[in-house]
Formats: sequence, structure tokens, C-alpha cells
Amino acid sequence: MKKKVAIVALSGGLDSCVTTAIALQEYDVVLFHANYKQRTELKELNSFNRIGDFYGISKRLIIDFSHLSKIGGSSLTDKKIRVEKADLANKDVPNSYVPFRNANILSACISWGEVINASAVFIGAVNEDSSGYPDCRPEFFTAFEKMADIGTKPETRIKIITPVISLSKKEIVLKGAELNAPLHLTWSCYQNEEEACGVCDSCALRLRGFQQAGIEDPIIYKIKPLYN
Repeated sequence: MKKKVAIVALSGGLDSCVTTAIALQEYDVVLFHANYKQRTELKELNSFNRIGDFYGISKRLIIDFSHLSKIGGSSLTDKKIRVEKADLANKDVPNSYVPFRNANILSACISWGEVINASAVFIGAVNEDSSGYPDCRPEFFTAFEKMADIGTKPETRIKIITPVISLSKKEIVLKGAELNAPLHLTWSCYQNEEEACGVCDSCALRLRGFQQAGIEDPIIYKIKPLYN
């Protein structure tokens, strides 16, 4: 029996890579990627393509979202804003938040999904990040799916699936290892493309996840602090 089609929004990072591995268990997967002039755009695109090659997924869509850079307001897209050092206890919105980015990504995925008759869109959002990123909260995705259902053709039914949203980074690392996901091809650093900085929020969350899982992170870091 032919599998249903799912789009995976694959940034090239840890969470979206593991999300891809999960989606492949039940769906025929196609891959979506957004370039938005972020600091590590080329590295993330390289990771996206290498992960796609690893899984033999040929159908890929890469969209230019450079309007997010023009809008600004984030240290990821505006080099005049310094990328903050990690503060894992912080509950405020960090300056790495790209305003409403996930809504932009999901909108494009739903548009593509309607054309190719996809049944689902997978995105690797993590609730652990939601205290800082409002568009990573479960209720955001529930609301967006309802909006997409209203705004598409009557016969279109596309689920938005967030399989790692309730997992800690430790659990995501362990799930990736269990599924033999190519974690060595992923990239999470917010500011460097050669060696991960080890001190931005994304590096800190990733490193802590690997450390708590008791697995060596396979990517290269400039420094590798121990995170509790």
C-alpha cells in the first residue's frame, strides 16, 4: 500500500533531523527548507542537503525567505544585534527569536502540501524552547492547523505534526541514536559556520542534551562547556 506524503520542514538542525527520521517511519517524505539570510545560512543549507542525500530524498523545495532579514529584529538576521551567550534559566524571549518565523515556514509548507496532496507537515519544534520562542508552543500549532483547514480547499486535509515537541534535548538525542539519524550532519550553532561556538543558546541546549544522554556530540566546537 502506497504511503501518504508528508513534508518535513528541515532546517538542518538536530531537532528537524530527528523529526525527519520519525516521519520516514510512516510517510513518503519530501523536504522543505527556508533560507532567510541568517548568520549560518550556508551551513544550514549544506546540512539540509546532506541529510536529504543520506536518506535518498530527492524531492526538495528551498524557498528564499529573505523578507525575514529585511524585517529584522533578530540577532540571527541582523548582524548589528549581538548573539547572546546562553542563559538556560532565562524565561524571556531571547534576541535570537525571528519574529513569527514558524508561521512563515508553515504557510509555505501548507501551500506546497496542497499542490502535491500531502497529508501532513512535520516540524521539529520543541516545547523546551517555548518559554523563549512563542511560535514553538503546542497551542500555536493547534491553532495554525485549524487556520490552514479553513483557508485551503474543502478536500485538503493537512495535519501539522510536531513529534519531538514534548521531548527534552536529551530525549531527542537518544531518539536520534535509536533511529540511526545522521546527527553528525546536523548544525545548531547560531553564529558560526566552521566551528560551533558552544556558548549560544542553541549550542548550549544541544550540548546539554548530548551530555545528559551520555553520547559524544559528533560536530566540532570551538569550546565545549559542561552544562547542567
